[in-house]
Amino acid sequence: MIRRHLTLTLFAWLSCLGSAFASEEGGHHALPLDAQQLFGPFTNSTIMVWLAVGLIVLFCQAATRKMALIPSGFQNFAEWVFESLYDVLGGLMGEHLTKRVFWFFGSIFFFILVNNYMGLIPGVGTMGWNTLDSHGTHGFTPFLRGANADINMTAAMAFSFALLWFYWAITENGLKTFLAHIFAPKGHFHGIMLAMMVPIFLFVGVLEMISIAIRPVALTFRLFGNIYGGEQTLEALMALIPKALQPFLSWLPALPFYFMELLVGFVQALVFTLLCAIFLKLICDHGEEEHH
Repeated sequence: MIRRHLTLTLFAWLSCLGSAFASEEGGHHALPLDAQQLFGPFTNSTIMVWLAVGLIVLFCQAATRKMALIPSGFQNFAEWVFESLYDVLGGLMGEHLTKRVFWFFGSIFFFILVNNYMGLIPGVGTMGWNTLDSHGTHGFTPFLRGANADINMTAAMAFSFALLWFYWAITENGLKTFLAHIFAPKGHFHGIMLAMMVPIFLFVGVLEMISIAIRPVALTFRLFGNIYGGEQTLEALMALIPKALQPFLSWLPALPFYFMELLVGFVQALVFTLLCAIFLKLICDHGEEEHH
């Protein structure tokens, strides 16, 4: 009970500390839509990316420092985490494809997951300072910002996958089969029926190319919208408490939704990864043919 009380007290203090930095009146500020530059070319979301990568590296080093056939508890946990994700992707894409691309899918899943959870640390996005530009417009710059609440980060991941998708699709199928998969008629047609179906499937292929071009855009905005919207919701709920009580109770309305955001952070990492896996599987699917 004492530990729980101290945790809630620390959560409340950190959540409200941003108000002290941000405004003399103690009001809450919405998280700006774009990331803010802190020094040089680096933004507040860039700092969170470095911290997330450092945390993942430390986790991997700690798990593999003393490898043993009979693993320790921490090594066993790390192996269970990676093997579980590998099995899920293997059941979806097949053993051959999963073995080839797991380096990317495993990295992207844990990178998104860690960044989602780090964005929920009390003070991230709420601790900062007021700004005033040359036009007299008031703004707010947080010290730190969740990496996936920055559309540049989600776009970088989505379009990196799009480029890799073309590479994997062409190397797995060959260029001729890749183009046939998109534009060629599906099924067995002969004579006049074939002549009629060719323009139809060419048109369908154009629609498929448009769909392929839209995929990274959809991945970008799906992840960004859910994470940014979740952080904005928590901030809006904290502002419901009267200003006089905010230093003590602003965390209370947001607390149930905070735990829901923990689930959302995991689900969004999994959804992003599985959608990428499905897109790759669809182009590499040879039906009943066995891949050698």
